[in-house]
Amino acid sequence: MGSDDASPKLISVVITVRNEARHLPQLLESLLTQEGPYEVVVVDSESRDATLLIAAGFAHRRPELFRVFSQPGSRGIGRNRGVREARGEFVAFIDGDCFADSGWLRALRTALASAPIVAGRTTAVGKSAYGDLERVELFQSGYDVTYPSCNLAYRRALFEELGGFDPRFITAEDIDLNLRAVRAGASIRYAPEAVVYHHMRATFVRFLYQAFWNGYGRKQLTEKQGSLWGRYRIRRLASGQRSVIAWARLTAAIGGYATRVMMGGGSRLTPDHGTAQGAGLAH
Repeated sequence: MGSDDASPKLISVVITVRNEARHLPQLLESLLTQEGPYEVVVVDSESRDATLLIAAGFAHRRPELFRVFSQPGSRGIGRNRGVREARGEFVAFIDGDCFADSGWLRALRTALASAPIVAGRTTAVGKSAYGDLERVELFQSGYDVTYPSCNLAYRRALFEELGGFDPRFITAEDIDLNLRAVRAGASIRYAPEAVVYHHMRATFVRFLYQAFWNGYGRKQLTEKQGSLWGRYRIRRLASGQRSVIAWARLTAAIGGYATRVMMGGGSRLTPDHGTAQGAGLAH
């Protein structure tokens, strides 16, 4: 005879969105094909386009599956709100400019049975020259902590124990969470069969804008966690800059890093505030 412990565990898919009307229908349609049990929690951050209307439409059609909330603030604030509203034992994060393979949640659920954190494989669609660039990896205790939260799942108990995402981060809030998790003794399992497709930025300017803020977030990370340069694989980073686009991305990221350095002062992050508090922060 079966038992409740052998039953599939509920996964709560948490999505934070802002002005994603262009991509959101494709994402939500892709979630309709997933293997249950699961729910979808959408948190909108003051969208000025039809994002909230689209999400509400799916919730109206499938109220047992989709729930929608509004929460101004950073991505960390939105994701923390989504987890608070979630009912699952596991939480899986995906972004509004992505869509999931039909076997995405099945693969995450399988891996979560033996690991507290699972990172899936994210494949870029769009401008191939942008998508072919590698992540700038950062390692802690042998684990790559740069797996992005557009394809990341946590056991909810661990997420809550860590205090969730630090809401002060502009970007790199996922790296900060993964880093804290590994330092607390958790392991990260990579599940390449859990596939998410990510739309690349439509223009070169938007691509560089994203790189700038990624660099800014990396500096926020060092403010909070201390110097991390010894944990980067510098030789691999340097060898990966093989194209004009790669060097442009690196230059924009350095610009973001330098901008954060110049800000300095009272805006610096300190370790004792790295919790899920601060819901009043601006986006």
